[in-house]
Amino acid sequence: MIKARIIFLAMLFCAASSLPLLAQQPSNRAHQIGGKFMCMCGCNQVLSQCNHVGCTVSTAMLKEVDQGLARGDSEDTITQAFVQEFGTKVYAEPPHSGFSLVAWSMPAVYLAIGLVLVLFVINRWRKRPVHAVSSVSDHSGISPEMLERARVRVARETQD
Repeated sequence: MIKARIIFLAMLFCAASSLPLLAQQPSNRAHQIGGKFMCMCGCNQVLSQCNHVGCTVSTAMLKEVDQGLARGDSEDTITQAFVQEFGTKVYAEPPHSGFSLVAWSMPAVYLAIGLVLVLFVINRWRKRPVHAVSSVSDHSGISPEMLERARVRVARETQD
């Protein structure tokens, strides 16, 4: 009976001590919104996935997102607050407007330019005339007698 009470009290103590930890955990919505930002501790990881042990920056930022949600702030309001505090480097991906639109469109532009360049080079190669070898005397001034002597010498040296 005493063992049962000790076990019950131990379980009650563990449950009571874990309540503050549960209260500190950001909500799923805060993690979802946090996935759109970078952690500002310098790890170059997404805020909701920062895996530094004891990273106070990600904890504070997620807590700020959670508090904003608790106040009823919209996602845009929370985003603007982070942009005002940290600048546009807080974005995990550039926004789809303004000058950042260049970052989204450049890969497609580079692909198109590369494709046009490859097609141009292939077309030039195909149009280049093929030179047929008509006679040896046309190339580099080698006479047919010199060529015949070279063939005889090669044949003699390669017989062994």
